[in-house]
Amino acid sequence: MPGKVPLLLLLSLLSWFGTSHCCLQDPASAYRFTGAVCRLTYPAAVVLNEKTTKVIEAAFQHARYPSMKGEKSLLFIGKVMYGLDNLEIHNLSIGQSAFELHPGEGIAMEISNVSAVFKGSIQYGYGSWLVNFGHSVDFEIDSQIDLGINPKLYCGDGKVAADTADCYLNFHKLRLHLQGDKEPNWLKKLFTDFISLTVKLVIKGQICKEINKAANILADFIQDTAEQFLTDGDISVDIGIAAAPVITANYIESYHKGLTKYNNKVAVINESVFQPSHLTEDRMIYFWISDQFLNPMLKAAHQDGRFQLNVSGEELTTLLRTNLSTAMPELIRKCLLDAASPELRLWSSSVPHLNSSTSGTTVWVQASGRLHCEGQGTPVLFFQTDMAVDITTSYVNKKVLLQGHPTEISAFRAELPLQDQQRHDEALEFLKEAVVKVGTPKVLSVLGVELTRLLDKQGLYQFDLFNPEVLPRDGFVVIQMDFGFPHHLLVEFLKRTLQ
Repeated sequence: MPGKVPLLLLLSLLSWFGTSHCCLQDPASAYRFTGAVCRLTYPAAVVLNEKTTKVIEAAFQHARYPSMKGEKSLLFIGKVMYGLDNLEIHNLSIGQSAFELHPGEGIAMEISNVSAVFKGSIQYGYGSWLVNFGHSVDFEIDSQIDLGINPKLYCGDGKVAADTADCYLNFHKLRLHLQGDKEPNWLKKLFTDFISLTVKLVIKGQICKEINKAANILADFIQDTAEQFLTDGDISVDIGIAAAPVITANYIESYHKGLTKYNNKVAVINESVFQPSHLTEDRMIYFWISDQFLNPMLKAAHQDGRFQLNVSGEELTTLLRTNLSTAMPELIRKCLLDAASPELRLWSSSVPHLNSSTSGTTVWVQASGRLHCEGQGTPVLFFQTDMAVDITTSYVNKKVLLQGHPTEISAFRAELPLQDQQRHDEALEFLKEAVVKVGTPKVLSVLGVELTRLLDKQGLYQFDLFNPEVLPRDGFVVIQMDFGFPHHLLVEFLKRTLQ
């Protein structure tokens, strides 16, 4: 439903997705190269509206106004020369900020009831064959302004960019006060005309220039933040835009590559299944993420040795004492009881593969493990299995929760010392049950903790996310939520802007 909502931060959030070096003109042709999609809806703009005026205030306050000079010939007095210097802004207040989405065109933004006092000094000289004087007087200008911007979104400089050249100011009030108001009426009239004709143009030019600068700084700031968020160690993601954003009456949608980069190699996405109908308009923000985005990330994490887990000591003993129907083999029991510090080492021995569907998300992986007893370099037990695990993901109380269970276990094999070979089948049955009832929940629990730690490291905990949902679909995952714009992010941006 069309309406008015704020703009500047909305534009900037789209830059949350980083750099790109080429964009397709037709968004539909870019769908198959798209790894991730961001859709911001009107409800999101309600939150952003609370912050937009702060950015506009920064633009006004940070603007620098050049000195202005002029001259005029007056009867009996001759030529009057004047200059305006040291123009500064004071007592700034902004009424409200609003915009409309124009489908297929751009955005119309209005900042109304901007009240400000400009202070400075006027130097003037006038004279004839009778008189020649030079004077300086301080002044104030009371102003009431409406600001309008009609930015166009495009793909430029490797990100979602906004062309704010269509910018205008309407002055509803512009009143000059000379210091003490003791100057002659003709002089005040002259300077008022001068301000009306000249100062308006200068203020307009500088304010519009500063708003464009602020928008670019904010876009770069959020882009830098996003790139840091999606980088950990040697793993990073190119989420540059694949096509220019699409604007409808109800949302702005941007399309991103989602290419994992690791060890100087970049993943390829060319068979993505995105369609706009995959997303709705009921929540504030949606992220559409392709399996082709997620699987290269899993591969990079596997190659980087991220999927390893060591469990030892009392924790291991407690885990394996979980009620299992299969009796614990003697060699395992002896290792747990006799060794001061037994250790179980687990790792992914093949690249995990993920598949999303409406019934859930399934991960196929080959998992391996070794049981070491104290002082023994050689493990007393080695096992390996191919397995499929159905996983559900949620984000509750700023923590990632992973839950799941194996749906398939195949090619299970175990290696025991020669003296225990006769108990191979017994050990195999125990290990299968332990993998299902103990190992899988433990691994998922640790993964959830590590993902939470990683997201906290990148600052996600500072965002207010309301009712986030992770919804697996056929070949992709939808993450949808409402949110509160993080105040700290705005503060950091304003610090950078005002430096």
